[in-house]
Amino acid sequence: MPPDQELLAWLRLGLIAELTPASFRKLLGELGEPEAVCAASRSALARIVPSEVADAILRGPDSAVVDLTLGWLENPGNRIISLADAAYPRLLLEITDPPPLLYVKGNPELLNRAALAIVGSRNASPQGGANAEAFARELSDGGFTIISGLALGIDASAHRGGLAGACSSLAVVGTGLDIVYPARNRDLAHQLAAKGALVSEFPLGTPPLSGNFPRRNRLISGMARGCLIVEAALRSGSLITARYALEQGREVFAIPGSIHSPLSKGCHQLIKQGAKLVESSNDILEELGAVARTGALTPDNQDILPEHVELLAALGFDPLDLDTLCERSGLTPESASAMLLALELDGTVSRLPGGRFQRVR
Repeated sequence: MPPDQELLAWLRLGLIAELTPASFRKLLGELGEPEAVCAASRSALARIVPSEVADAILRGPDSAVVDLTLGWLENPGNRIISLADAAYPRLLLEITDPPPLLYVKGNPELLNRAALAIVGSRNASPQGGANAEAFARELSDGGFTIISGLALGIDASAHRGGLAGACSSLAVVGTGLDIVYPARNRDLAHQLAAKGALVSEFPLGTPPLSGNFPRRNRLISGMARGCLIVEAALRSGSLITARYALEQGREVFAIPGSIHSPLSKGCHQLIKQGAKLVESSNDILEELGAVARTGALTPDNQDILPEHVELLAALGFDPLDLDTLCERSGLTPESASAMLLALELDGTVSRLPGGRFQRVR
């Protein structure tokens, strides 16, 4: 079956290294469809972009890479999404330099769901990794797809937590999607492809070049409603993501740590600069208004009663006593107690010492 000609035109232009996203959009603005750009004369192109870029467009991309990509697209789990595609992430259209093309492996529906970015140190402490995984799972159960960068440390923990929750996880990578980097995260990448998604703006075959990773960070923050920094040194790449988030108008959150730990310095600096200090996932859920989402239910509990949904929304994920729960939900103690008992019996809520309750899934 011959390839779709419109997609082929998008692909041919997207594979031209000299053509920046800004120049690509400028050409589309002047000439319309990608097919018109590919068919334009050198003089028409040179009036819009530098002559060397016009020459590169006329030469066209490496045919071997085009063939490689078309073969990759034959896998039903693989897809290329262009700026003109309805599946293109709407939040990315708000940033200053959205990529014309996105390569996607996995579930493309995740690209337009409510998302939260979680990033941090590659050399995470055991507690930092545990925090990232726990926050990610609770936030995923709270209605957010978890976005991170597939790096070792905090990123990997965040992906695992997101996959374990209700709304899954999405990785934005700095290589082509036919390469897994770092190789130690190969199994995690396969899980993301099967149950979440992998996304890249880089063509197939793109190796892990150092300059690609700061660039991909703008997409991690750009696709999310907020960004949580778990652990970061003062010169951490995670602070680049936080800076992009601020520039893009996203909320920035940071978990504080020991004043003696180098991995806390970056988070403390962000907090001093106005990032929101968080001690629990509920701090983020309440800030972003996602705590009452029906999407907060896990697959095991999709048939839960509507009144239980409201109770769980009021409960959040932190331990809570009955009086506070009634105050939040507007329920009487008798009604709340009866619902809590039912939720406790099906394993959704746990009863803690001191008359407190906590949601466990």
